[in-house]
Amino acid sequence: MNRALGVLAFCVGLGLGGAAVAQDDIVTVTVTGEGISAEMARKDALRRALEQGGQAEITSHSQVENFTLIRDTVYARSAGIVKDYRVLSEGPAAGGTFFCKIEAKVSKSAIATAWGDVQNVLDQIGRPKIMVWINEKIDGRPDDSSILESKIEERLIKSGFDVYAREQLDEIKKRELADAAAEDDISRMQALAKDFACQIFIKGNGNADAAGVEDLYGVKVAMYNCDAMVKTFHTDTGRLLASESIPTQRSGARGQFTHSPQAAKAALASAGVQIIDKTYNTVMEQWATQISAGGEIQLEVSNISAAAALKLKNKLAQISGIEKINGPSLTKDQASYRIVAKMSATDLAGILVEGEWAGLIEVVDIKLNRIQAKAVQ
Repeated sequence: MNRALGVLAFCVGLGLGGAAVAQDDIVTVTVTGEGISAEMARKDALRRALEQGGQAEITSHSQVENFTLIRDTVYARSAGIVKDYRVLSEGPAAGGTFFCKIEAKVSKSAIATAWGDVQNVLDQIGRPKIMVWINEKIDGRPDDSSILESKIEERLIKSGFDVYAREQLDEIKKRELADAAAEDDISRMQALAKDFACQIFIKGNGNADAAGVEDLYGVKVAMYNCDAMVKTFHTDTGRLLASESIPTQRSGARGQFTHSPQAAKAALASAGVQIIDKTYNTVMEQWATQISAGGEIQLEVSNISAAAALKLKNKLAQISGIEKINGPSLTKDQASYRIVAKMSATDLAGILVEGEWAGLIEVVDIKLNRIQAKAVQ
């Protein structure tokens, strides 16, 4: 019986349950999603289906540690969990958005499996840590308290991420980060993010320039032209995950003077709502993908010769789930491999500590998408 249940759960996790899935495991829901594109509307519909169909299953975990982070990560994986659905209608909606109405079958056991996967990763590597740095200027003058940075950090902290805020930095590090961001020096920002043990770092810039005072229905409003760009990177590899921007937008806040820092910040916050949402969604999707479907994993092995490093590459290529290995890049007695795999770094590390692998290398550290090891002599 236990074996049969195990096979059933495995099939459900892969979306292969079909008629074999117990009827009481499936919840059928009809939901409507909305987004700024047709793709985003469909993703929103799948998330809503998971929220509605799996409400009881998810609520049952409400007392566990890191509940919010696990819940939001499971929601971010909705496209991989809710696979049995059909689109009833879709198209343009009010305000320039799109809608997507679907009927979906949600498997409660698939949600339970996904929940367990995320919780297991968090138990092993802890909550992901993120560094956010946005250079902001108001009327051409640098402002040390970025409103966009604060709003992005607020969203991430609310979901349970550890955020390394600029208030935690000493003055030297602040200047280094500000200079690196201003000069678009990604390598330097990557090095600093590694120093702070952050798995992801976010950099960007925002500008608000005075555009006069207008009288709107008897209320004086200080108007500002605002623009912003935000980029998200993996710290270990330096790989660009997403780049979001808002073109110049005109916005304002109550104020009688042409130059008003308070109005400028309010205008930036208003204009930046979409870029804040997009950045948050990017982080959630990348985090969810990395701990489930995998992606690029960096393996660093120290105390190894060039010949041994090449032999190790050939052996790694034999592991099921590894699709491609770039490298090794050799520096003195260290070899670095960039591995494209359909597994997480945690899963790969689990393989490398078992059997004959334990006699070849010793895993000494595991991060979100990086494994550090040393050759066994």
